[in-house]
Amino acid sequence: MNFLTLAQTRQSARKYIDKPVEEEKLMRCLEAARIAPSASNSQPWSFVVANEPQLVKKLAKAAKGPLGSFNNFVKQVPVVVTIVLEKPKAITEIGMKVKEKEWPLMDIGITAEHFCLQATEEGLGTCMLGWFDEAEVQRLLNIPESKTVALLITLGYTPEGYKQRKKIRKSMDKMVRWNGY
Repeated sequence: MNFLTLAQTRQSARKYIDKPVEEEKLMRCLEAARIAPSASNSQPWSFVVANEPQLVKKLAKAAKGPLGSFNNFVKQVPVVVTIVLEKPKAITEIGMKVKEKEWPLMDIGITAEHFCLQATEEGLGTCMLGWFDEAEVQRLLNIPESKTVALLITLGYTPEGYKQRKKIRKSMDKMVRWNGY
C-alpha cells in the first residue's frame, strides 16, 4: 500500500471483534512508534501495553472518563496501548521556554500516528483516546503520579466488512496558501 492510500485508509475504529492481536504485528506497531522523529531526538514517550483481558476491561472502564459515558467501545478491544509523556532532553526544555511551544506533545502525536499507520498496514484498527480517567489509568498500570498519561490507543481487529468512512476534510483551497498567508 502506498503512503497516501495508507493515510486515506486509516480511521478511528470503534468496533472490534474478539480476536487477539499477534505479537509480531503488535511489535511492528511499537517499532514504527519507537522510530518516530521528535524534537532534539528527545523521544519523550514510553508505552505501556495492556493485553491481559481483565486489565483491558478495567482500562475500558477508565476510558469512559470521569462522566462515565464516553468510549464504550473500548470494552471490545484486545489491546490498549498507553503513551506516557516522559521528560524531554534539557535542550528541548530550553527551546520550549524560549519559543513557548509544547514540542513533547507534538512528538506524542507523531509517535501515536506512526503506531496507528503501521496498525492499518497490519490490517488492524486503532482509535486514539484523549478522554479517560488519568488517575485510574495510572493506578491500574502502576504509572507514577509524577508522569502524564498522554493518550490511550485501542488496537484490534475490526469486523469483516467494517465500513470505511468517507473522510470529510476541508478543501485544499481552504487549507493551503502559497507564498504567504
